[in-house]
Amino acid sequence: MVAASPMYRVGWTMKKFNATMINDIWPETAFFTLIATAVAIITESNIHNLAVGSSLLTVLGTGLGLVISFRTSSAYERYQEGRKMWSNIAIASRNIAQIIWIHVPLERTDKDNNRLTTIQSVIEKKSMINLVQGFSVAVKHFLRGEIGIYSEDLYPLICWLPCYANATGPKTAADMHEEHTLHTDSMDPEKALTTIQSHRPLKPARNPPPASLLDCFPFLRIFAIFTRCCRRKRKHVRRDALGRKIESSITESSVPLEITIYLNSYLAYLLRNGWLQPALATGLVNNIASLQDALSNLDRIGTTPLPFAYQAHLRMSLWLYLLVLPFQIVSTMGYMTIPGTALASFLLCGFLEIGQEIENPFEYNENDLNMDEFCCAIQRELHEVAAYTMLDPAAFVFTSWNQPFAPADRRNAEELTRMPEEYRHADHPDVDPGMASIQRTLLKNWRDVDLITRQQSII
Repeated sequence: MVAASPMYRVGWTMKKFNATMINDIWPETAFFTLIATAVAIITESNIHNLAVGSSLLTVLGTGLGLVISFRTSSAYERYQEGRKMWSNIAIASRNIAQIIWIHVPLERTDKDNNRLTTIQSVIEKKSMINLVQGFSVAVKHFLRGEIGIYSEDLYPLICWLPCYANATGPKTAADMHEEHTLHTDSMDPEKALTTIQSHRPLKPARNPPPASLLDCFPFLRIFAIFTRCCRRKRKHVRRDALGRKIESSITESSVPLEITIYLNSYLAYLLRNGWLQPALATGLVNNIASLQDALSNLDRIGTTPLPFAYQAHLRMSLWLYLLVLPFQIVSTMGYMTIPGTALASFLLCGFLEIGQEIENPFEYNENDLNMDEFCCAIQRELHEVAAYTMLDPAAFVFTSWNQPFAPADRRNAEELTRMPEEYRHADHPDVDPGMASIQRTLLKNWRDVDLITRQQSII
């Protein structure tokens, strides 16, 4: 499949522009271009010959290019691994939901002879599926350093758990009339959740750090470092993975880990009462373990960057290379040194910045993984699982809509079951009825499908 290039799609917006590296590398590109301009003008105007030998240019350029390529490829490998872990979460969530919804019985009696009605069983199973949905949302906030449960997309899913529920119960509409929430611009997916009101204002599902002047002019960060060193030492302020100040929270435990503990407790509850077969229990255990494994791997990716010494040395080496590049090529390129240096700095600094941006793909940058969409996809799939009713196969198999032996025999299941004798193919009445005739039909079915599909593939 050939994917459409985003460079040729209609309608460039500021969001697409921010997804490129131009906004991050233009100060460096402009700086090295100015150096090249000064070198070219001074040399070509015969003010002073600034040209130097270029014997090391090829060797240093090749080595530096290989190191930058390794930096970018290692960062992309982390990006791909993060995406695979989210796929594992989606698969395990679907499997857990299907086991709970389909295989846990509705009408049941526990070992203490307490009978659960159908509505109680449905509420119980749907609540556990909501808990599975809450795991992916909790992982998203965990990776972004947003501790606690007070988010618009997380709180409605897990506020009923004993460790988070308030003793006085949720707020009423009258209580909420006297307060203001922190944000009013919530995302549309939160409208599909329950309307439980928290005793604390809820943060929005997407809470990126505010944009600042340093985002548009990255070179000004050097002045921020100097001013920070000159300030009086203040009390240490805790900050999250995105650099935002962490407010004190009632609970700062690992919410995804606690959700898996409740899922395992529910599994133990089902096994104690004999409501789940051992094979299905093994599958449920393996899928819960898959959630925990994905959480650990995602945390490893997000909290293990490349060593600072490696990144700093690579960037300083690149700056030194671009700084001396105009002096080495001005004797042969003349005024073309200016665009040549600009192009070299744009390419090399761009690749280096790409590696740094996708190294941690769990933030709010335009090139990071769209974890909000992943959570919404899991939400849709789990609701789809719970939408299916557990029907007897006879209710939908033996109907006029089902043609089980097509294309060899296009009679529907209702006609076949009304036959007064065993199955006999309409085109081969001489064949003995029963399984032999069915086998002949299936053999013809295979031949017809093989012929039709091969002809289509040739065309």
